Amino acid sequence: MGHHHEHNHDHNHEITSLNKAFVIGISLNLIFVFAEFFAGFWYNSLGLLSDAGHNLGDVASLILAMLAFRLARVHPTSSYTYGYKKSTVLVSLLNAVILLVAVGIIVTESIGKLMHPRPVEGEAIAWVAGIGVVINALTAWLFMKDKDKDLNVKGAYLHMAADALVSVGVVASGIIISYTGWYVIDPVIGLLIAVIIVYSTWGLLRDSIRLALDGVPPGMDIKKIEAIIYDVSGVKNVHHLHIWPISTTEIALTGHIRIEGSDCMENIKHEIKHSLADNGISHVTLEFETSGNKCCDSNCALVEDK
Repeated sequence: MGHHHEHNHDHNHEITSLNKAFVIGISLNLIFVFAEFFAGFWYNSLGLLSDAGHNLGDVASLILAMLAFRLARVHPTSSYTYGYKKSTVLVSLLNAVILLVAVGIIVTESIGKLMHPRPVEGEAIAWVAGIGVVINALTAWLFMKDKDKDLNVKGAYLHMAADALVSVGVVASGIIISYTGWYVIDPVIGLLIAVIIVYSTWGLLRDSIRLALDGVPPGMDIKKIEAIIYDVSGVKNVHHLHIWPISTTEIALTGHIRIEGSDCMENIKHEIKHSLADNGISHVTLEFETSGNKCCDSNCALVEDK
């Protein structure tokens, strides 16, 4: 009983610490976004304005990730029997869309500035973006220890780490402009930032769409899962196998299992569920059929016994 209480205490401490990380991260980045927008307008720098736009997208991403993080812990109801766990998938999809919209704005502005270059204050850009490096790196550090436990937290971590690198690029452009007067570097850095965002967002968009459509989660091989079930002694046939995400961290499976007789059914069920849990599938619903009974599902197309 003491051990269970300790586990709950650790889990609650984890949730509190993550919640604090989100609040601190959002506050720091929001303050910086306002400062960077103001500096961008004041010094006429597209590099700063595009970076501020990107950082604003990240503030929205952090807010959404925190919302999903909280919603995922809401208890199921009679209307939402899985609770609001799917909100984590919708948030990751929305985050990807927000970032791609930011890319469109950055590219449009950058092309405009390439065609009509305007002078900018290189030294000021370097200073403001330098502060951004510190804030983004600090926010990434806040999420570092929990990044492998939840996909949304990992997304927040990767966004902030990428932003730190992008801000390093803006610092570089500021230094180059202050020494050479090559103002064209500013929109070029803007386009480079756009490329980095697209590159880092594409996987998130692809995986989010797949999860939103209840596809088999990335990294999960249905043939391998089928083979794991066949490896359980007494299983004669597996069909109607469906694997889908409940959230960004939880996976469900349903399937029809044909066995010789019903004597060992409970043992077989226990062994299958145990093997699937070892492979990251926590919600398992199985329907058993004995060799004498045919599958009653109208869509059922039984494959040959293995």
